[in-house]
Amino acid sequence: MICNPYEIVIQGITEEGRTFRPSDWAERLSGIMSSFGEDQKLAYHQFVRPMLLDGVRCVAIDKKLEKIHPSIFTFLMDFARDNQLRIVDCRTLIDEIYPNKFLA
Repeated sequence: MICNPYEIVIQGITEEGRTFRPSDWAERLSGIMSSFGEDQKLAYHQFVRPMLLDGVRCVAIDKKLEKIHPSIFTFLMDFARDNQLRIVDCRTLIDEIYPNKFLA
């Protein structure tokens, strides 16, 4: 599955249809809640993670974040709005990619 039904996805495409830059923006944005494990490797938080969808960089955000860390959730949504990035519910995104998946 590309994302989970309980996630919101910020897509790296502007309202004008251009690819958002820099190319590592999703990793940088997801990094605000990441940490280094004992193995000294970066681990993204369970509620914020970068993803690649049809060649477009995205950030998937668990909807639980809005209640658990409202200020971080607001920051992420403001970032998307300020940069005119598409914000879409994962369920909508799945319907767009697989429009006939559940039709008999």
